[in-house]
Amino acid sequence: MTIPFEYQRASIEFERFMVSARDAAGLATTNMAWNMVAGVLFTFRRRLTVEQGLRFASVLPPVLRALFIDGWDFRSQPQPFGSREALTKEVQSLRSQHNFSPESSIASVANALRGCVDVHAFEQVLGELPVGAAEFWAGEP
Repeated sequence: MTIPFEYQRASIEFERFMVSARDAAGLATTNMAWNMVAGVLFTFRRRLTVEQGLRFASVLPPVLRALFIDGWDFRSQPQPFGSREALTKEVQSLRSQHNFSPESSIASVANALRGCVDVHAFEQVLGELPVGAAEFWAGEP
């Protein structure tokens, strides 16, 4: 059996995602976008149980899937979804000395993410998650 395509091209697809997130947020480099992407993923993850998080991760490309679960304290209890402003502040708090996440960070990452997932499978999983999950990943038109 050959190596599945999604794993063969994982680094290339991740770089394409990072460029898309960087551009959507108006950031200068993908290094600047790194904390934004991690912050958005970790902020969302804090609202899910482990089972819900693994279901969500299953529709992500391999490198984003790995980033999503990286460092997760599986004993933590899910937090409620708050306002977009509160969620954005949480995103911006990740390594705050090196975080360039704009106010639009969640929508920027959502738009980039939607460009690299199976949107039907993504929407289906979001429909199985807590209220607020679909709105979190709504992005901007």
